[in-house]
Amino acid sequence: MDRAGGAILSAVRIVVSFLFLCHGVAILFGALGGAYGRPGSTAPVGAWPQWWAGLIHLVAGGLVLVGLFTVPAALLSSGEMAFAYFTVHQPLGVLPLQNHGELAALYAWVFLLIAVLGPGPYALDSLLRRRHRLPAPRKE
Repeated sequence: MDRAGGAILSAVRIVVSFLFLCHGVAILFGALGGAYGRPGSTAPVGAWPQWWAGLIHLVAGGLVLVGLFTVPAALLSSGEMAFAYFTVHQPLGVLPLQNHGELAALYAWVFLLIAVLGPGPYALDSLLRRRHRLPAPRKE
């Protein structure tokens, strides 16, 4: 991947994961409009699947945001969004426009893309990989 492509991949990863993380903050803490668009509301602690989804949004979204453990965190996020699409949205209608599942479908596919392509050059994973590739200083 060329330099511009890597920078764009990093930018997409950062923006998408920040938006995803914001959903976690809303679900778990009632901030940013609250869970389900009800100001101040939260998912009850431990409630399946809402609270666990919020936890994945927050933790995995944060990891993808900074680019740490990006591939497993993005795969978990993608799978969670696919689960949400098929269990919550798809029963309401065949197409995403009918069942209001566009956001779940987009997150699932974008996180899958990030998991396949990697975090891009501007990520902690990339920084750690570059550090380990540097030759050790010579002792004289």
